[in-house]
Formats: sequence, C-alpha cells, structure tokens
Amino acid sequence: MKFFLSLCLLVGGLSSIPVSASTLTAEHLRCEYLDRPIGIDTLHPRLTWWVTSNARAQRQTAYQILAASSQNDLDAGNGDLWDSGKVPSDRTTHVPYQGKPLTSGQQVFWKVRVWDGTGDPSSFSETSTFEMGLLSPDDWKSSWIARTTDTEDRPAPMFRKEFSLDRPIRRARLYICGLGYQDIRLNGGKVGDAFLDPGYTRYDRRDLYVTHDVTSQLHPGANALGVTLGNGWFNVQTRAVWNFHEAPWREAPKWTARLVIDHPEGLPTIITTDESWKTSTGPILFNSIYGGETYDARLEKHGWDQPGYDDADWQPVKIVSAPKGKLVAQMMPPIRETEKIRPVKITEPKPGVFIVDMGQNFAGHVQLKVKGPAGTSVAMRHAERLFPDGTLDARDSEQHVKRLGADQAFQTDTYILNGKGEETWHSRFCYHGFQYVEVTGFPGTPTLDNFEGRFMHSDVEAVGHFESSNELFRWINDAGRWSYLSNLYGIPTDCPHREKNGWTGDAHLMSELGMFTFMSAPIYTKWLNDLADEQRPTGELPGIVPSAGWGYQVNGPAWDSAILLLPLHMLEFYDDSQLLTTHYESMKRYVDYLAGRAKDHILDFGLNDWMPAETQTPTDITSSAYFYRDAQVVARTAALLGKSDDQQHYTQLAHDIRQAFNQKFYQPDTGIYGNGGQTSLSCALYQGLVEPDQQPRVFANLVAEVEKRGHIDTGILGAKYLMPVLSNGGRADLVYRIATYPDRPGYQWWRDQGATTLWEKWDGTESRNHIMFGDVLSWFYRSVAGISNDLAAPGFKNILIRPQPAGDLTFANGRVDTIRGPVTTAWKIDDGTFQLDLTIPANATATVFIPGASVDEVKESQKPAAMAEGVLSSRQENGDALFQIGSGTYHFSAPSRIPGK
Repeated sequence: MKFFLSLCLLVGGLSSIPVSASTLTAEHLRCEYLDRPIGIDTLHPRLTWWVTSNARAQRQTAYQILAASSQNDLDAGNGDLWDSGKVPSDRTTHVPYQGKPLTSGQQVFWKVRVWDGTGDPSSFSETSTFEMGLLSPDDWKSSWIARTTDTEDRPAPMFRKEFSLDRPIRRARLYICGLGYQDIRLNGGKVGDAFLDPGYTRYDRRDLYVTHDVTSQLHPGANALGVTLGNGWFNVQTRAVWNFHEAPWREAPKWTARLVIDHPEGLPTIITTDESWKTSTGPILFNSIYGGETYDARLEKHGWDQPGYDDADWQPVKIVSAPKGKLVAQMMPPIRETEKIRPVKITEPKPGVFIVDMGQNFAGHVQLKVKGPAGTSVAMRHAERLFPDGTLDARDSEQHVKRLGADQAFQTDTYILNGKGEETWHSRFCYHGFQYVEVTGFPGTPTLDNFEGRFMHSDVEAVGHFESSNELFRWINDAGRWSYLSNLYGIPTDCPHREKNGWTGDAHLMSELGMFTFMSAPIYTKWLNDLADEQRPTGELPGIVPSAGWGYQVNGPAWDSAILLLPLHMLEFYDDSQLLTTHYESMKRYVDYLAGRAKDHILDFGLNDWMPAETQTPTDITSSAYFYRDAQVVARTAALLGKSDDQQHYTQLAHDIRQAFNQKFYQPDTGIYGNGGQTSLSCALYQGLVEPDQQPRVFANLVAEVEKRGHIDTGILGAKYLMPVLSNGGRADLVYRIATYPDRPGYQWWRDQGATTLWEKWDGTESRNHIMFGDVLSWFYRSVAGISNDLAAPGFKNILIRPQPAGDLTFANGRVDTIRGPVTTAWKIDDGTFQLDLTIPANATATVFIPGASVDEVKESQKPAAMAEGVLSSRQENGDALFQIGSGTYHFSAPSRIPGK
C-alpha cells in the first residue's frame, strides 16, 4: 500500500519501439492555455499543442515553430518573428516564445510541425494566433474618467463619445478597464458577450483590462462609443461582515480606455478617454454585487449609444486619478451566460406573491418578460429554499448582510416598467445564487413564459466526461459540475449567494476536480496572483482572497496552503512549473510564518475540518499536517530551482514536523492518531506522516472505523483524504459504500431532498450550492473511470489507468482532455469478462492495471496482451496485471475475478 502522495517534480523520458513511418499531426494549438487570445501581456508567451496519430507508441522527437507578423508570411514559410529551427525535444507544453521582441498590439501568426520517432516530419499545423495587449503604462496615453467621486451616488454612470472615420477599417481593438464592471456599446450594439467584466481583484494592487476586437462594429463615417459602469467589488454598496463597503480601494466607478483603429494605409486613428467625453445617469438606479439591481425603464436613453444622439443635457466627465493597482491584461475566459433555464412551476402562497421554481439551483440572473402600466414596479428576490408554507426562505443567504442592516436589499432585482408594450430585462451588474424567485408587484398573473434563468460563470472549457452504471453517481457528477461552475466567477468562490468569497480552503481542496472536469488553469493562474497580492510581509494570508482586510483572523494552514498546493497541482495536471517559480518566495514566506507560530513544530490555530458529519477533528492535527506538507513542497520546489540551501533547510523542517506530529498524535499501542476518527486517520495517511511499518495498522483502523459507521464522518478536509486513501489501499468497495449511503450523511439523502447541487452541510441547514464536498468527482475519474495523473511524470506524461469496479458497477466511461491530448477509458463487465477500451494521446505513455488478472490471461484485441504492438512491458503487481504501453487505442480483456461479478 502506498499512501504518500509523491511530489516528485522530475519528468521521465518516454520509451519507444520501432514502428513503420507514419505521419504525426500537431493540432489544438494554445497560447497561455487560451485559444487565439488577444490582449495578452506576457513578453514570452508559452505555446502548447497536441500531437495526434492513428498508430501506436508514437512520440515526438523534435519540433519547429514558425511565427510571423502576417498570414501571408507564415503561408510562405517566412517566420519573420521567429523560426525556432528543428529543436530536438519531446516537449509539447508551455514552450516559450523566443523570437523578436513583441510590441504592444503585435499580432502573431504561428504554426508548428513535429518529428516522429523515425525522424519523419509532420506537415505544419493549421495556423493559430495570439495578440499582445498594451505592454507599458505609457502605451495607454489615456485618462481615467468618472461621473462623480461620491461612492454613495447610486445611479450607474453612463459615458458616450462620437467620432468620425474617413478611411476604411482594417482592424480595431478596444483596450478598456472599467471599475468595478463595464458594459460597452458601440454603434447601437453590445461589445462582446461578457458579463461582470473585468474580473475581480485586490484593486489597490492589481487591475485587469480587457481587449475587444471591434473591427466589425465600426464603419467609415459617424460612430458612437458608450460605456455604463457598475459598482461590482470596486464600490460595494451593501454592508456585510466582510467589510467590503470599507475596502481600502473603494471609489466611485471610473474607467480608462484606448481604441486603436488601423487602416489599410496611413497612421491609425486613436480614441482615448479624456475630457471630451460626456456623462449622465440612466435607468440603473442602484446596483450591488450582494444587493441586486434596480432599473427604471422610464429613464432609458434611447439611441444614446448611436451617432446623432442629442447629448446636450449630458455633463462633462471628471478627470480622476488612476487606481493604485497595476494595470495588467485579463488572461482568462470571461463570465458569460452559458445556459438558459426554463422554470418548472409558479405558485402563489400569498395574494400577489408569486414563487417561481427554476427547477435547478444555479448562479446567474433571471430575464423578465412583462407588460403593464408605466411605473409598475416588479421585484424579484432570489433564494434557494422555501418555508413550509411555500414562501421564500432567504435566512441563510441573508444572514451576514441583514445583521448589519435589516433594511438592506439582498439578491433583489427590481424593474420599473415604461408601459410601452412587452418589456424584456435582466440585471447587468450582479448575480445571484438561487433556485426560487419571489415575484411581487407583477401586473396580473405571471406564467412560466415570463421568466427565464440564465446560468452564468467563468466560461471555462469542459474537458472531462464521466458516466457509469450507477444512477446516483450520475446525479453526484451533475450536481458537482453545477456547483463548481456556480462558484467560478473569475475567482473560485465558496457559494454564489451568502458570501461570494474566494475562500482559500474550498479553492485548493476542490481544484483537482476542477482540473479533471474543466480547463480551469487560467482562473487559478489569475487567482494565485490575487493570493500573492494579499500576503502580508509577515507571510500571513487571509482566509478569503481577495480581501478588504477581513479574514486574517479566520485562516490557518488547512486553508491558506492554497499558496503552495495550487502551484503544485498546476504542475501535476498541466506540466506547468512556472507558478512554482513565480510564487516560490510567497510559498517560502508562508511556511516561515507557520514555523514562527508553531510550538515544538505543532500548530494549533486555523480553520479545521469544516462541517463534519458527526466527529470533530482537533485543529492541531489537520493544521500540523498541512504544515508538514507545505514544508515538503517548498523543499521540492527549491530542488527544482537549484536552491540547495533552501532544499536542505525545508527538508529538515519537514522531518522535524513529522517527528513531532507522530510523537504528539500517534498512539503506537493502538495504531490510532488523535481521536481515531475518519479525518484524523486518513489525514495522517494522505499527508504521508505515517511511518511505513505502521501504515498497515493505521489503515486497518481506518477501515474498521468506516465499516463501523457505514457512512462518511468527515467535513471538508476529511472528505478530501478519505476516498483516495481507501482506494489506494485496495478498499474502493468502502468508498462505494459511503458514496452510495442512502441516508444522512450521504449524497443520496441530498438527492432525496430535491437537491440539484452539492450542499455545505450534510444536514442541509446551511448553503445549498457549495462545492466543498465535491472531490468525490476526482474519485470518479481516478478510481471508477480509472484515469489518473502519474505524479512522477507531470502533465499526464505518463497516465495511470486503474479502474476499480466496486459495488454493483458494471460499466464506466471517462474522458479527460489533458494538456497533451484526450485520454479515454471505457470498461464493462459482461458475461464474466472484464473489458477495457482506452486511448492514450501520442507522446505519452500509460501504466495500465487490469484488476485481479494475471498477465498471461489478459488479451489485447484478442491476442496475448504482453506481445501486443505498443505494449512496452508487463508484470504482476499486488494481484493485478500491469502493462506499460505507448500511445494509441487498445482493447484489453480478461476474466473478471471481482467478487460478485
């Protein structure tokens, strides 16, 4: 049994076998994880591609990248920006651009070709592109403008400017930072499809700008550009315990922009924010990220975003100071509406009070369709549960806001009709977490057609797929995905209603499920910068990030180890070591802070196993265990960076913590850690703190504890440890048992209560859209579908294929589009035979475990597997047949010796 999760950072080489000449293909080109990004500001963007082949055991032995300033140059084979030449390397991930220095607005066209194991080159790939943003503050040459400097001024400010173009447009880019949120209009149309843009940061440290391609929205002649600003997190209007209404960065909304219009000939036309702009207020009377939005349609300014509008009564703008934060490019997917949700039921528990049931708990807003007299006010209040009498129960959602002002609106959108026929509206500068909408003031009786939910989240690409024969697993997987996305809003959050905060523990504990299921790397990359921005000189971090100063008293290593473990997971999943390098000093500073607070290498502060089912685990066990793991991560990162003194120091520190941990918490006469609960035991095993000769005893005690209860008995921390520890110890059957437990605490009980997302507490009394018990999805991929990243070969360089058909499972399918390409598995048990189909991407290998089989009885495509093409080696290990294979598609089969199957 192997319990220690290796943190090895070394990448092993690929073996190869002779094959006939075949053509590899380079495809799925990406730059900094993004597809054809515009407006990036890293000077040496990193390039990634997949290598594909229909043949087995294929690998890349060299590559050549061409980068050009135009498509014509690239088509002609002229890499006028960069020709890497033939580079002997199997690397396909994060290859840094090393060509001519890139300038602001530079557009780069690039392609790649690769060589296979026999020295044959592929054709060049299709063209991809990336484009630089504004690389220096001097490149903006624009002012920051505002309507007012009064933070209590409620109406959303509007800005407009008209300009004329006398030449055709070749290309146009709008670089813009509107704080807190911006809604952009150009010649009567919306610019882009993002909401709540730009992303949320610690505004006095870092501010994000966005680049839009507006070429198609401009034309020769008169043009008009309009911007409306929302408060967002920059000017929080709602008072709550986190004190964002007193944030050190708080100011009235303001913005800066630069519009660059290139023509076929001559110099570009430049439009910037300056004193020539005009400003006014309009229909948005109030907007708050917590409170909601109030919109008076009678105050709409029709045509304000088009040329020829009469703005004589608009006022001059104010030139204001820039925010204190550094202006940097937003290099992550924006928040978008991704799904429309039709309600399933409307009730009227009280006269004139309607409850709209969306049938799904989610984050976003509602589009209202209504017709009635001018001045009619329709209010929509959002929450996720009902009282027994059918009225809206918002107590949990509102608890941290109402205590600082019972009269404050919370998650309430109000629309005031203009009376001009059928009207359609949704909020622009807030979002809500909810399943139910209380509607009051509606003229007449509403129908389902009057409401449409819009699911919103950071629009990350789905990269994982899982299904199995167990219907409850399907529900858990769906609920987990809804919860994960509902809590991805430019930062990973805990819940989309009550707090909307970037709790560090929820973020790092659930990051692996996020990486299995979605391309979340750009979000985590950005949020790690937020973490670094919040770190105090002492090394201390708050429990929520970003923070207005709250959370430094509510933290601890189980939460704030995010500063170390997220960079580590980025390496493990994406072969991305840059974040370990970038944040090394922050990581080290945090461990030094912990060392300063420890007493005899034991820590007794911080948040603990939040919301356990029954047994509360002592804080000093989980906090000290993370202290140990953090010291290990710093030591291994130091080794990667060649910092030998640091490596020696933190290796010794980890050794000392481990000794102190075992001396304080381990009872050698019983094989028990701490109180002997599931979290105490699984924590020690998961974090690698148990001495090898004691691991069987501790594991046996854990098994006995789980069998005794028959259900999970952990909070957020233990839920992270328990399932992988049991599965790695050969007891996936116990994981299946607790995952399918039919009563409370269990997922089936949640489902029976009507849940459509995962909850914060096993009894359902707190938030009902929390991702904190969602790491079971990682178990689905690793142990049910059998797809796991080999930690000794980062970025799925070598893939572990180890399905564990537990319980009554008869089939499971999984797919993960890794940084190297798609990995798929599909296994089933049919008529006493275990069958496994799998695909491994080119330039990767896999270690395949066939459960309960001997090597000589395993077939691959009806032939002895050990002799099959692409199989590099085979052996017997702990009762399983093990095969090391090259890339390609394989069909394994063997007699099933799984009990009951």
